[in-house]
Amino acid sequence: MGFKKKSKVSAEFNMSSLTDIIFLLLIFFMLTSSMIVPNALNLKLPGKSKNNTELKAPPTNIQIKRNGTYWIRGQKVSLTKIRKAVINLGRKGRPVSMTLSPDPKVPNEYVVAIMDIAWKYKVETIIADIK
Repeated sequence: MGFKKKSKVSAEFNMSSLTDIIFLLLIFFMLTSSMIVPNALNLKLPGKSKNNTELKAPPTNIQIKRNGTYWIRGQKVSLTKIRKAVINLGRKGRPVSMTLSPDPKVPNEYVVAIMDIAWKYKVETIIADIK
């Protein structure tokens, strides 16, 4: 009497549990990536401007030296004096702009401090290279 085994070992792999895990990971990353807000500066690149307002006065030049000191018109000033100068420029009722000339080796935090002041008081700022 030859009895045959009815239970065979299956060599197939069930993919349904793996696809469920991948689908859940995809949903998780999609949800968490939409909650991330990038911290970036809103820089205007050179090109054609939409408004053709001409500046009556030359822009104020602010230099940042390698050691982190601020200079306006050849005078060393503090960050609070720069803030007061920008406020005074804005009170004159004309379009205000300034150029920012940081040393290439200056830390970014000094440049961002000036850009933050300019953004807060709506001053057009141009970053220029020091040669």
